[in-house]
Amino acid sequence: MDELKTQLRANDVLANERTFLAYVRTALAFIAFGFVIARFSLFTKEFAQLMHLDTNASGVSVAFGTGMAAFGILISLVGAWRYAATHRGLTQGRVIAMSSLASYVISIAIAIIGAVVAFELLSYK
Repeated sequence: MDELKTQLRANDVLANERTFLAYVRTALAFIAFGFVIARFSLFTKEFAQLMHLDTNASGVSVAFGTGMAAFGILISLVGAWRYAATHRGLTQGRVIAMSSLASYVISIAIAIIGAVVAFELLSYK
């Protein structure tokens, strides 16, 4: 963990709050997107039954949508943890950077989510 001695400034505290709000927006977007994915799958199943059509609904969308919502919850918890850790560091006159491992893990998880969404979109005909 890289720690540099600094002096507490209002700009730093406000930047930490803006970053926390960005985490909250991102978490809400993942939760909402997961809900839309899951509900769209249920809508297509109901519509197919109503129209007496065959459907190959595998339930992947419901599971993926639920996973997206769970990932949104995880992002909100990471954001709260980062906000608290950064605030604690700022009040102690230290800068605490996010670990490289955490940034890689989050980036890989988002890349996997993007790949699954792209695959699902390409599989619809």
